[in-house]
Amino acid sequence: MNVIIVKDYEEASQKAFEIMVEQVKSNPNSALGLATGSTPLRLYELMREDHKKNGTTYKGIRTFNLDEYYGLAPTHPQSYHYFMCHNLFDELDIDMNNVHVPKGEGSIEEETEAYNKLLEENPIDLQLLGIGSNGHIGFNEPGTSFDSTTHYIQLKESTIQDNARLFFNGNIDEVPTHAVTMGIKNILQAKKVLLIACGENKAIAVKGMVEDEKNVELPASALQDHDDVTLIIDEAAASLLTKK
Repeated sequence: MNVIIVKDYEEASQKAFEIMVEQVKSNPNSALGLATGSTPLRLYELMREDHKKNGTTYKGIRTFNLDEYYGLAPTHPQSYHYFMCHNLFDELDIDMNNVHVPKGEGSIEEETEAYNKLLEENPIDLQLLGIGSNGHIGFNEPGTSFDSTTHYIQLKESTIQDNARLFFNGNIDEVPTHAVTMGIKNILQAKKVLLIACGENKAIAVKGMVEDEKNVELPASALQDHDDVTLIIDEAAASLLTKK
């Protein structure tokens, strides 16, 4: 793993933007794996600003999101489809036919099979990740097999609490309890992985991912098997690392 320690969230976002925009410019037909949550918000803002100011084009870019809440329509303000449109796609020149987010409705078996087929046909050039406080990547919660592909999963209480605080005005009853997510195997098949982690609440997960032995109870530790992973972490998230 290439571990880059920066001062704070702003610097982490700027560094991640440099890597992302280099990927887009060097390969205008890239397949990007994208993430939601609070972590990539500033990165997406920088991408929007760059497109507006410098004209970086996304016309040939294909995107594949990690996950989606199950039970929310794409138009629901808390769905990840809505999140991506509101925070990124609406202000880019991307072809929405090239935008893919798992469906949070309908037949789970049909959707997971269809999404896995999409990923097989479109190898991810750069996969963007955050990390949960419990070490999840995507919605692959602790205990998820490293061989998993796109699947339906019940969210852990810690994930529901985190998401209630960040996105549902603290109302835990409004947070969906299940999701559809790319599996860990899907994530590991990306050519490059870029993970951003900021804040003291991520320090335990970051230490486990980087320094502890691989363990399904810390899903992000599966990234130790990937040969091109860049971790951008701020000083708070890096605070428990013993090797810096």
